[in-house]
Parts: sequence; C-alpha cells; structure tokens
Amino acid sequence: MYRLWVRSHADMPLRIYQIVNTFRYETKHTRPLIRLREITSFKEAHTVHPTWDAAAAQVEAGLKIYREFYQRLAIPVIVSKRPEWDKFPGADYTMAVDALMPEARTLQIGTAHHLATNFSKTFEITYEDAEGAQQYAHQTCYGISERCIAALISIHGDDRGLRLPPEVAPIQVVIIPIIFGESGDVVEACQRVEAALKARGVRVRVDSSDERPGAKYYRWELKGVPLRIEIGPRDLKKNSCVIVRRDTAEKRSVPLEVVSDTVLELFEEIHTNLFRIAKKRLDESIIDCDTLEEAREKASSNICRISWCGRKDCGLEMEDNTKSLPWNV
Repeated sequence: MYRLWVRSHADMPLRIYQIVNTFRYETKHTRPLIRLREITSFKEAHTVHPTWDAAAAQVEAGLKIYREFYQRLAIPVIVSKRPEWDKFPGADYTMAVDALMPEARTLQIGTAHHLATNFSKTFEITYEDAEGAQQYAHQTCYGISERCIAALISIHGDDRGLRLPPEVAPIQVVIIPIIFGESGDVVEACQRVEAALKARGVRVRVDSSDERPGAKYYRWELKGVPLRIEIGPRDLKKNSCVIVRRDTAEKRSVPLEVVSDTVLELFEEIHTNLFRIAKKRLDESIIDCDTLEEAREKASSNICRISWCGRKDCGLEMEDNTKSLPWNV
C-alpha cells in the first residue's frame, strides 16, 4: 500500500489513522478491557517519513498526543523507553505510556514505535530523494485500545462506583426533583435548569422516575455522573438549588440564576481534583532504591527507581531479581 502512495520525498510525511479490531494469537488469561482476545477498537496511527530524525519527531508528536489525551481523562502517566528485549518486534525503539492501577501495578495504556527502515526494506518501500536517488522510507506506528477505559474506571472509581471526569461523562449533570404533594412548580424549575444547561453545551438529564430520591442518588452516583442538582419546594422558595459533587460529596446551595456558570466552574474543579488525587498516589508510589535487594522487597507495591547501566545482561539480572521489567525514564 505504501509503495503505491510513496514515490517521492514530496509525498511525505504520510500519516494514516484508522480504527480496527485485532485478534490475539496467544491464549493468555484475559481480563475485561485490560487484555482481550479481540480488541474491538484499536486506534492506530501509521506514518512514513524521509529520514530517521523526521520519524523520531513523529514519535514525540504521538507521545504529546497521548499526554494530552490522558490529561483530559485526569490520568497521570509515565512515559518510558522499553528495553531492547521488550520493544515491538522489528522496531528501532519503543516508547510506552503507563498508568498506576489501584493494586499498585502499572498498566501499559499506549505505545509509540520508531520502525526506522526495518519494514520498508522488507516490503521495498522506497522513495526518490531531492538528488534523484532511491532511499528507504522510515516509518512509525502508535495507538491505544480499550485499556484507556479500564484505566479511567479503575483509577478514579471508589466504593460507590464510577467517578468520571466531566469532559468524558456521558451524562454530566443529573437533576433530581424533590417532590412533596403538588409537583408542578418543582418540575417546571427542573426543566428550566435543564434547558439553561443544555444551552451551555452541558449533557444533562432530569430524573423524573417514580423512585425515591435516595434510590436516584445511589443509581447516578454508581454511574459516575459528576454533578447532581436537587430542587425541592424549600429550594424554590429561596430561588435556589442544591448541587452535589460526585468526587467529594460536597453540597452547596446555589441561586438558580447562576447555576449554569457554577456548573461549568465545578467541572474544572472536579477534573483538577481527580487528577490531583491520582497524581499524588502515583508520586507517592515512586521510590528510590540503592540495591537490587531493596528493589525486590518494595517492587510488589511500588515503582522502584534505581540506577541501570543500560546493558541487556544487567537489565535481565534486574528483571530476574525484582520480578519487574526495567524501563528507561
């Protein structure tokens, strides 16, 4: 395919993005969203460049996208260079993005591979340079899968269910009418607030089901809706509502005329708080070790930072002693 599209240095860089499903050949134990036999939505980028340096710059651009993507999910990450024996087969080098899961294990949630000319030599992908000579093209590939969802659920969730960053929550605000006797005014107020929030681009829903308020609270907390707005007769008398944060359970009374502005401000606060909590936990899990014995004792519940000469024999010794894979950070 690339042989048809890349003929000259003027055809590059070539960048292709695709979403594909992938089947794993190996039969290792699977876990929902973390390790599947079939990856149903693998997001991949494939690029072709005239030089090694141009391909390396594209790898860095891919990693920048990863960092921004996970920042928007409020997930702090560690970017590292994988050792030679753990890189993508055929790659010149592999960069990986990892997150810290609640059980103190890291989860690889993205990779970027510099393929150099290894694949272009195999498949005869050449181009004519500015001097008219034929050169092998340099390639990269990078992508993420459903593991990003697994990280999102695991890192932010608590004993009451999901806690979703507002930007990616399917429903960002749920409005709960608190009804006693006549409900017309309360329902009408909820609908006005709903319309005002929708006008600001907020994904909002009014829960007008027959369940008790407590049951509604539990259900929407379980689903991770970032904000809950409660409106009852007493609130209407004060021309206000109660806003409850999912991340902290903090409640505040807010005048109805400023509810939209308050919701948008709270979205930013919630995102910042979720990232702060996750980042604090990651930072506290990274410890410095002076010896392999110390790293072996602490690697089961920490990310150990230790000096490494970079040689394969030393790296394999570290791996055998600590039962952990060394990274270059």
